[in-house]
Amino acid sequence: MAERKMRLGLSIRGHGYHPAAWRHPDVPADGTLHVEHYVRSAQIAERGKLDMVFFADGAGIRQDDVPPGSLSRTGRDMVELEPMTLLPALAMVTRHVGLVTTASTTYNEPYNLARKFATLDLISKGRAGWNVVASWSELEAQNFGLETTLDYDTRYARSAEFVEVVKGLWDSWDDGALLFDKATGRYFDEAKMHVLNHQGRFFKVRGPLNVACMPQGHPVIVQAGASEQGRELGAATAEVIYAVSGSLEGARAYYADVKGRMAKYGRAPHDLKIMPALCPVVGRTHAEAQAKYDQLQALFDPLAGLGSLYSAFGDLSGYALDEPVPDGALGAQELRSLSAQLVERVRREKPTIRELYLQAGITGSARIGTPTDIADVMQEWFEAAACDGFNITPATLPGGGEDFVAMVVPELRRRGLFRAEYEGRTLRENLGLRRVTSRYSRDREAAE
Repeated sequence: MAERKMRLGLSIRGHGYHPAAWRHPDVPADGTLHVEHYVRSAQIAERGKLDMVFFADGAGIRQDDVPPGSLSRTGRDMVELEPMTLLPALAMVTRHVGLVTTASTTYNEPYNLARKFATLDLISKGRAGWNVVASWSELEAQNFGLETTLDYDTRYARSAEFVEVVKGLWDSWDDGALLFDKATGRYFDEAKMHVLNHQGRFFKVRGPLNVACMPQGHPVIVQAGASEQGRELGAATAEVIYAVSGSLEGARAYYADVKGRMAKYGRAPHDLKIMPALCPVVGRTHAEAQAKYDQLQALFDPLAGLGSLYSAFGDLSGYALDEPVPDGALGAQELRSLSAQLVERVRREKPTIRELYLQAGITGSARIGTPTDIADVMQEWFEAAACDGFNITPATLPGGGEDFVAMVVPELRRRGLFRAEYEGRTLRENLGLRRVTSRYSRDREAAE
């Protein structure tokens, strides 16, 4: 049996995952509008032999201008390139790294989305992945003619059916269905083309998909979500989960819970890779790493910090920044996943408002230190059954990604935890996932 290796992704959205990254002197403030910015990050990931680059997208700006003026101080997730247009361009300047992006099950239709990801898989020769999200933001809903989003349970029920329809459409053509036989005049084998004819609660979709069978069979399905519905959907359908865990104990509990749900869906634990966010701030010495982090923290505008806390606590601008978060704010908003984790942190640690927005500014746990320090944390989590690897969320891009690949990846290789070369040609092969066989082929084989 092959030695277990870490799976690593690089999240390449925006300027980086620190809210003040756009203000850093080495980060181009207009970089998110230029394809070259993303090309550089994708090529950095490929140079490090990482499994994938990851684009965590949203269907609009998802932050209100509360308190007034906060939105104009926020560079993160403001303006950027649309990923389903961007990733085919990245496919042409890379050869191995996987290309994963978010696409909403709330504001798309299954047929259109299935077609786009099938096309990306063909363009990239088997490197596409779909991060499935059920959009939650009212500000997104208002971009699609709605006043508010669907209720939570309906969003997840719709998402589950959406994924099944997309998978059914991806099964439209068996391997070898397209004959291209000029001599006989047969373009395809009728027995290997399938019409879905799905009729469900939310969707009625005939099919077949007008995109051919893909190198991976299906693009890789990625999900995120710590809620009960999110865990269940991940256990049933996900092949990679992008998790956010604030502690080793929490990550271990999440890992055991989700993997423990898989058997009832006929899935084995190795069919799913759980990859929590990790934000490494790396220096050749600890002092150098701390100085990099302190520089970013000093650039974090207080108004932007207050804006980042609004979804969890409401408007805190009437309170002193260096006083604790008021008790009355702890139940101010409806809480899901990340917001609930922030509220729990406040109850446990009693930080000031300033301390909280500075602590909460980076997705996942920031790790500050030398390559050895960062690798120690990663190895501890990996060997403690808390994860199968990590989705690296650099504080800045492209510099934070470059630091990780140049300094941490060699240390992981020295410890035998990460690959020296890509094992396969497709994202599935490199993640250690099986190529998907269509439902029709499986039924045929079972009948024989």
